[in-house]
Amino acid sequence: MDRSTLTPRQQEILGQVRARGFLTVEALAERFAVTPQTIRKEVNTLAARALVQRVHGGVAQPSNLENADWGVRRVLNLEEKQRIARLVVEHIPERASLFLNIGTTTEEVARALSTRRGLRVVTNNLHVAGILAGNEEIEVIVAGGLVRARDQGVIGELTVDFIRQFRVDFGIIGISGIDADGSLLDFDYREVLVSRAIIASSRRVFLVSDVSKFGRSAMVRLGHISQVSDLFLDRAVPEDYRTMLAAAEGLAVHIAPPE
Repeated sequence: MDRSTLTPRQQEILGQVRARGFLTVEALAERFAVTPQTIRKEVNTLAARALVQRVHGGVAQPSNLENADWGVRRVLNLEEKQRIARLVVEHIPERASLFLNIGTTTEEVARALSTRRGLRVVTNNLHVAGILAGNEEIEVIVAGGLVRARDQGVIGELTVDFIRQFRVDFGIIGISGIDADGSLLDFDYREVLVSRAIIASSRRVFLVSDVSKFGRSAMVRLGHISQVSDLFLDRAVPEDYRTMLAAAEGLAVHIAPPE
């Protein structure tokens, strides 16, 4: 099987597990009208890619997705990421300057921006640079540093120093997890340092995230939701997180409309 793609059923299983945290094999079999054996095969495939965790009687959200292939993450919740990206673009005026960091959601934002004119984009994501480089009306500046092979992200002290030289209108960042107390979490400390520099060098900070990131665990604390100007989501957050978002002074929450 091509590791860069997932079947529609595998994508839906992932979405259900991310939304609920845990599902039994029997519940999934009933939902898809297939046998438990068929579901176990799908779960085994996803677990082999570190996208889910097999537990007794069912499947759970893993505590760490750091090792998941970029190609797998790129198609995971793709429709939700595309809806978020289209909404973000509505808030970016012509001739704006912006940062775009590492992440598959920010890559979808780049695709949505790729037909715009007069933008100046600074990025530490080589995928973003490639998406935007074909438009002569967009100036693309790529940060120097260490290229991370697994996702073409540029990280390290050189990258942080480079980012600090700029002051832009919008910093658009993705995230690996959002804790119940509003902490923004990620897996790679070097990537987190770059994202912190982006936040500090942006007049407004846009956080792009599908709701599956709420409650997802990662070890490194990037910052707090209160440092974000605008949060772009694919749907309403679980009730447990609404009080936390409401307490973040000045935070505007935008929910992408369904297709």
